[in-house]
Amino acid sequence: MPNSNGGRYTAPRAAAAATLVALALATAPAFAAGTVIEAMPADLEFRLALSAAPPALRDDATVFLLDPGTGFRLARQGSSGVACLVQRTVWEMADDRDDIYIPLCYDAAGRRTYLTVIMDAAELRARGLGGEALKAEIAGRWADGTYTVPGKTGVSYMVAPVFRTVGPPDMAVRTMAMPHVMIYAPSVTNADIGAKPDLADHANLKFPFIDRQGNAEQSYVIQMLGAAETTAILTDEKQLVDDLCAYRALLCLPPGGH
Repeated sequence: MPNSNGGRYTAPRAAAAATLVALALATAPAFAAGTVIEAMPADLEFRLALSAAPPALRDDATVFLLDPGTGFRLARQGSSGVACLVQRTVWEMADDRDDIYIPLCYDAAGRRTYLTVIMDAAELRARGLGGEALKAEIAGRWADGTYTVPGKTGVSYMVAPVFRTVGPPDMAVRTMAMPHVMIYAPSVTNADIGAKPDLADHANLKFPFIDRQGNAEQSYVIQMLGAAETTAILTDEKQLVDDLCAYRALLCLPPGGH
């Protein structure tokens, strides 16, 4: 597998990386109270994961559910290349939070690349690696070529009615309704496309802009759905929205939805 310098990921290098991870896991402290991920009810997690995909894609999509003790497991094998899950660990945050809920779906190209990173991060966390150590390990895998970007343009669907992650205007963690799609654009910048997103002005974000997630390789063109489309999603998914709020208060949408 090529690395960022055009070379190959050699066996000795892989072995050294594995040794470092093993050492980190062996010495990892127990997670502090409130940082151990709580498993969602399976049916609720399944519905939330699938809600990230447009309705016409859901029946054929693969779904993964999170076992906090081991990582993601296959819950349903789909017949298309689309795969969906609820991300609970964001390696870029270097934090052991239990209040992140990001329903997302990747197409076949993203499933082989970007989704692998998300699933690996969940597995490493389940094995005891957390915070800064997890961030360093994933960043190292990007740097040495273990992870690669998609070989062609593709889409991550994120049209769910509820998310809990960092968001505008201040990029603090919050619960919001912000359905959108992400088009793969590794190493593309806002300057490249002439975008000038203003996080303090939600209306300004209706135009395409770049979101860089942790590194240049994980850059996406973000296209928000419009107000009418968002309202329709919240109406169609009202039962899911209500069930999420009943399950955990921090998943209740605030007035206005974002």
